[in-house]
Amino acid sequence: MTSHPDSRALGAFLRSLRARLSPQECGLPAAELTRRVPGLRREEVAALAAISVDYYTRLEQGRVRASAPVLATLARALRLDDDQQRYLYELAGRADARPRARHAVQHPRPAMRRLLDQLPHTPALVLGRRLDILAWNPAAAALYTDFAALPAGHRNYLRLLFTDPALRELHRDWASDARDSVAALRMEAAAEPDDPDLARLVGDLTLRDCDFRAWWAEHHVNSAAHGTKHYRHHLVGDLTLDCDVWAGPDGSGQRLMVLTAEPGSPSHDALRILTSWSADRAGPSPARDLTP
Repeated sequence: MTSHPDSRALGAFLRSLRARLSPQECGLPAAELTRRVPGLRREEVAALAAISVDYYTRLEQGRVRASAPVLATLARALRLDDDQQRYLYELAGRADARPRARHAVQHPRPAMRRLLDQLPHTPALVLGRRLDILAWNPAAAALYTDFAALPAGHRNYLRLLFTDPALRELHRDWASDARDSVAALRMEAAAEPDDPDLARLVGDLTLRDCDFRAWWAEHHVNSAAHGTKHYRHHLVGDLTLDCDVWAGPDGSGQRLMVLTAEPGSPSHDALRILTSWSADRAGPSPARDLTP
């Protein structure tokens, strides 16, 4: 994804970067003991990046737009970290063509697991990348399904919506809920276009389900951060629950999905009956996290 270049900001950023480095840090021979300006000279940055001094000067002055290959060599020459490189590409209005690192195995944050444990009558899930279900509390298992009994690769919110007949039957307005989830995954695909696991998920559901195939092709996007869910549970009947999704503060992409009912409403009473009945059957049970 590219943005509009900001040549003045890019020039200022480059000047600040070279001012922080010394010739010795970059493997250059030490010149005179004192310098008129701190850090590297333009000539030294140009030599490290294998570009002409004139071209680099015009970059700092905002008189030329940097190409992606030049940005890559400048990033190496100026020893930029990942955040600095992303910012450099953003200022230059260029797509960051660096290979994406493989995602680490997803584990729910400890704080989110503690939140799940403290919501005994409130169904809650921790969702990771691709809407993978990373953890859940007993109330969520009582409402949806026994996630612990599912293979790890099947514990994905969108996959279950389209492939689990019981979960499909649970949603009174299944088409609307499923379509919103497809739109949320479409937003994630824009941010992670090279994620092979996401590509496999989309490919599998495209082959399996004609509705998914049609909705994915619409390119509709929706963060699905809040809304109302209507369920018909085989034990307690109809439930109308508010669904809110909060993003974790650490940039991991993990989200806490919580379902609540208006206090004193029939749905609130039914939800407490469901969770209490499930707790009596299963005994004490903390929030589950069976991610590999």
